[in-house]
Amino acid sequence: MATVLDMSMSLDGFVAGPNERPDNGLGDGGERLHEWIFPAPDHKAAALSGVNREVFDELMATGAVVAGRGTVEPADYWNGDHHDGVPIFILSRTRTESRWPLVRFMDDVRAAMTEATGAAGEKDVLVHGVTVARLALAAGVLDELQVHVVPVLLGRGRRLFEEQHAELERVRVLAGEDGIVHVRYRIRR
Repeated sequence: MATVLDMSMSLDGFVAGPNERPDNGLGDGGERLHEWIFPAPDHKAAALSGVNREVFDELMATGAVVAGRGTVEPADYWNGDHHDGVPIFILSRTRTESRWPLVRFMDDVRAAMTEATGAAGEKDVLVHGVTVARLALAAGVLDELQVHVVPVLLGRGRRLFEEQHAELERVRVLAGEDGIVHVRYRIRR
């Protein structure tokens, strides 16, 4: 069991394109970063195969999710269910009542990760979002990074990490379909 950040990223290091805003959540061209997950025109993951399918299935087998508002609001909170009924912890400075039974708002990254780890049991905790990733890394509560490097150059946009420092140990590298490279690192403490 680990807390694992999972992000798709362009080869030049961007996780969202330029002009990112609530109605353009991944920025201009940012949708390209997730085409490996949803290759079919109807945006269904059922069309996945091979290594990309294996990585997606592993991602979906997590026991809890921790994300920030910047991630969940453009996705309409995944309609309250991101991974087939696992608890979702939203890191937010604004106290909000949840309209979904699986979604809980929290204002402290350590508390959110602790609650999520307890809820996940023997499964990994999936971490989503740039702000949550930065806060969790700084707080020492992020165990691993899984980055899906997409063969595209966005040129500008939002970077995953800007001024953070961490020593990483490579856990695995998988060559996926359509040029995607799935890289997983453990954070050295």
